[in-house]
Amino acid sequence: MNVRTQQRYHGCLTTPPLWEGTTVSPFRQIALSLSPEPLEETAAFDQHRLGKLAEAFVFHALKKRPSVSWICDNLQMQQGKRTMGEIDALFYLQSQPVHLEVAYKFYLLDTLEEHHTPLAPWIGPNRKDRFVQKLEKLHRKQFPLLYSELANRYLERYGLTSEALEQRLCFKAQLFLPFQQQELDIAPLNPDCIAGFYLTFSELQNFRNAAFFIPQKPDWLITPHPQVQWLPFPDACSMLKAEIDRKRSPMVWVKQKNDEIIKCFVVFW
Repeated sequence: MNVRTQQRYHGCLTTPPLWEGTTVSPFRQIALSLSPEPLEETAAFDQHRLGKLAEAFVFHALKKRPSVSWICDNLQMQQGKRTMGEIDALFYLQSQPVHLEVAYKFYLLDTLEEHHTPLAPWIGPNRKDRFVQKLEKLHRKQFPLLYSELANRYLERYGLTSEALEQRLCFKAQLFLPFQQQELDIAPLNPDCIAGFYLTFSELQNFRNAAFFIPQKPDWLITPHPQVQWLPFPDACSMLKAEIDRKRSPMVWVKQKNDEIIKCFVVFW
């Protein structure tokens, strides 16, 4: 078990749920410890995409709980050669069968466009991923899939029916506010999810005396720490400019003179 995997696991599990109760969705969040035990040495994860890796971490944490009896995960439902959908996980919590959907996201509060609801401004760093679209997909496609005739044929293999299953969510996220507006009220979302801010390439000049680290995407999960290869401002700017020119918004750790480390995104927009 390498140190980086431990750090990713810890960062994922300590990320709070994006909301609490039923303020945002009628599907309740599953309760996970925000103080997870370290991974055991034998744990192995071969997922390379950040979303799938976070999902695997959540499954691992749940499987370790005495109250959980695992049934299956990533259950793909096929009709002929076509995949019609996937159920993230099925398990028993005590004696209650549960259908769980998992999401781990990074959202920035957009100020370029005009938005008319409190959830609409939250977008992915590259402006391709929107929270309201993900929520709509969960509500209109992923959860209703359980009640299809196709799903019931799959559930029968495990002695389950859709009516017996409780549907739950594990939706974790890191939120980033504009550099110039870091005191915004983000209700109804969880303010504990605010992980940093985002800024434009030109605004990086505010940190020209700082040191920088540009994590790989799976390492976006990690809580910033000083034991990395820090870059001086000119070197970091050169690497970040290359990403910006490709219309990508990289994550950056910024270590200031007082050794405080900030997590932020440098956006191309």
